[in-house]
Amino acid sequence: AVEAIHDSVKDGATVAVRGFGLSGIPMDLIDALRDSRATDLTIVSNNMGVDGKGLGILLESKQVSKVVASYVGENALFAKQYLEGVLDVEFVPQGTLAERLRAGGAGIAGFYTKTGVGTPIADGKPEETFDGERYILERGIVADLSSCAHIAVTARETSSTALPPATSTRSSRLRDASRSPRSRTSSRDISTPTPSSRRASSSIGASWQRAARSTSNNGRFVQRRVADELDTR
Repeated sequence: AVEAIHDSVKDGATVAVRGFGLSGIPMDLIDALRDSRATDLTIVSNNMGVDGKGLGILLESKQVSKVVASYVGENALFAKQYLEGVLDVEFVPQGTLAERLRAGGAGIAGFYTKTGVGTPIADGKPEETFDGERYILERGIVADLSSCAHIAVTARETSSTALPPATSTRSSRLRDASRSPRSRTSSRDISTPTPSSRRASSSIGASWQRAARSTSNNGRFVQRRVADELDTR
């Protein structure tokens, strides 16, 4: 993975990374990205993980200069670097972010949306009126590298030269579909689930489902719950 990242990622590259918090992230590829020592990176992802985990390790190594994301989450270093002006952050509504990545992969330079009209999201963006409604122009995103994950069903498939299509399960589906095809180069984590890893995945998925059913739980609780689950594995 390190060799592949070295070949694909240079200083100043834009990297799209799948995952939601700590769920479904390509950890091996993130480690390889850190080890590549590439700097001035632009990361396109839902958020930047948490302190010391997930994409948060790239903030600690000071390899990231810009983040295109939907929210800060519970990453204190992310917030600190943003407030200190060290990190350039472009906040994008989640649906708009997914569509910008999809558009980039489809060869669509931009599209109009009502999301963000009349808010700071619209600052500096062209605006048009269609059927009496105001719309702003959003540009498609094409990354230099996208990092996603693939779970091989069997060890035989892992050793095969023709791997089956990448698949996503449970909460990882939220941020998978719009990542992989939207870059000049795509990389995948490949692993073979063991019985214990399947149980861990099911347990974490159940934690998300329980939290989602409770109206008193917000996203920060869910992210912390998953982090706690991973710490016990």
